Amino acid sequence: MTGVAIAFLILAIVVVWGGLIASALYLRSRPEPSSYPPGGTDDHREDSAPIEHDT
Repeated sequence: MTGVAIAFLILAIVVVWGGLIASALYLRSRPEPSSYPPGGTDDHREDSAPIEHDT
């Protein structure tokens, strides 16, 4: 392998594993959203659906 290939290999490893570690740390600090966007509540659409008949 040439020096350039080894440098790009190391760069790719750092980017992939660094991103994995960074995302794991981020999820550890904020596991669930503190608030949901508007419209995120259950509106019970199945309660107002048309009646299904066995005919």
